[in-house]
Amino acid sequence: MDSQITNAGRPRFRNLAAVIALIPATAAVVVVYIGCMLWTVRLSFTSSKLLPIFDWVGLSQYSRLFLNERFSVAVENIVIFGVLFIAGCLILGFLLAVFIDQKVRGEAVFRTIFLYPYAMSFVVTGLAWQWFLNPTHGVQKLGRDLGFENFTFNWLVTQDMVIYTIVIAAIWQGSGLVMCILLAGLRGVDESLWKAARVDGIPAWRYYLFIVLPLLGPMIVTAVVLLSISVVKLYDLVVAMTKGGPGIASDVPAKFVMDHFFERNNVGLATAAATMMLIAVASILAPWLYQTYIRPAGRVA
Repeated sequence: MDSQITNAGRPRFRNLAAVIALIPATAAVVVVYIGCMLWTVRLSFTSSKLLPIFDWVGLSQYSRLFLNERFSVAVENIVIFGVLFIAGCLILGFLLAVFIDQKVRGEAVFRTIFLYPYAMSFVVTGLAWQWFLNPTHGVQKLGRDLGFENFTFNWLVTQDMVIYTIVIAAIWQGSGLVMCILLAGLRGVDESLWKAARVDGIPAWRYYLFIVLPLLGPMIVTAVVLLSISVVKLYDLVVAMTKGGPGIASDVPAKFVMDHFFERNNVGLATAAATMMLIAVASILAPWLYQTYIRPAGRVA
């Protein structure tokens, strides 16, 4: 009888110990993350400059933000970057995954090579591509040294094209992550589908495009969410490659926030821009969280 009471009490004790162990992490999440987010949103409704003050100016900071030409350029750049970056990573990552799925020799080597850029920081990637695309030392100089004297590739210093150089560098780094996610999905596809497609005489490209790709829907959604978050917080790659230049041609919202926070001493305007970034992230995560966790739970109930 005593042993039964002891055994019955152990799960409760273990649960209590687990709850106690989670208290510091929970407190950190509530205070550091949620608290800081609420504090940032509150400051966006103030006239704070160098130091935070807790007056109330309503939506005046947001009005100034939307009338700010630099912020408009930053938003336009992040939209262009986001569309091209996500599309490019998905296409290139899918092609790399299909290539490796052919069970090529040295598969582990190819996986490492394709994923290696993602292991580097955006700062390293930005500095490497800054040198590679520099008109004086990079691709343009290489082309002219090979005898093409009129060859020109100066996108890095051209206002209308500089954002596309950042896209190229980001795709080079991010496509490896998409490759790994989609390759895991490809390895989970039933091989009988491939055998049936071969019997029916379906070309390989149609098999992957119309049969396999729809089956990879959950993996594609996961990849899009991860890439979208990278888009919203884009900062270090821009600073490393162009520092927002030439002029403000490659500015992005995260750089706008950092500059106004630490250099221009305009905390109110910076927190207003940061709040808009928070809304953008929430609008990306909310549908994914609903589709992944809330909707399946409702079906089970």
